[in-house]
Amino acid sequence: MVRGRTEMRRIENPTSRQVTFSKRRNGLLKKAFELSVLCDAEVGLIVFSPRGKLSEFASSSMLKTIERYRMNSKEMISNKKSTEEDIQQWKQDTDLMSKKIDSLEDSKRKLMGENLESCSVEELHELESRLEQSIRKVRGRKSHLLEEQVVHLKERERVLLEENALLQKQGRHATFSLWKEPVLCLNTSMEVVPQCDEYRDVETELYVGWPGRGRTQQLMKG
Repeated sequence: MVRGRTEMRRIENPTSRQVTFSKRRNGLLKKAFELSVLCDAEVGLIVFSPRGKLSEFASSSMLKTIERYRMNSKEMISNKKSTEEDIQQWKQDTDLMSKKIDSLEDSKRKLMGENLESCSVEELHELESRLEQSIRKVRGRKSHLLEEQVVHLKERERVLLEENALLQKQGRHATFSLWKEPVLCLNTSMEVVPQCDEYRDVETELYVGWPGRGRTQQLMKG
């Protein structure tokens, strides 16, 4: 036989209600005891009957468990308040930062010459002073950079002049030390002559045949 599901509502019959309370209370105390033993948990259970009778279970000490509960509740409340305060502070900081950003954007547009219709004479005068001060700073920085470039170029020029002078000195020394040795050439008779004239006309003839034959033909023709 399948047991039906009990509807969760107040039992109207006082006798049945008392019997159900006793059974459920005992089962609840048993479960609390099992939980404390099996899981090594600190358990405190307090139950008041409809007539005001107290039933309780504590794994260690009910007073210590209650005090621990109070301390934990205070910490939870304190943490909750702290979190809410932090959220409020973050919102305020965000609003303040947003206002600062809007102010900086408006100032930037005015420096660029935009949205000047709402400016008074004093504001325009202050804006003009700020722009003149910025221009002086820009010109000063520009002059400083130009001076550094001039110094660098002068140093580069000095180095190049020194290198040029050194190269010219080396060139003159090489010119004075150059000289030619006489070139000795060998003629066909193995005689040493001072120098071969590269522009001398040389008459040459080409003969085809056995060695000496061309020479004999030349003599016969002569």
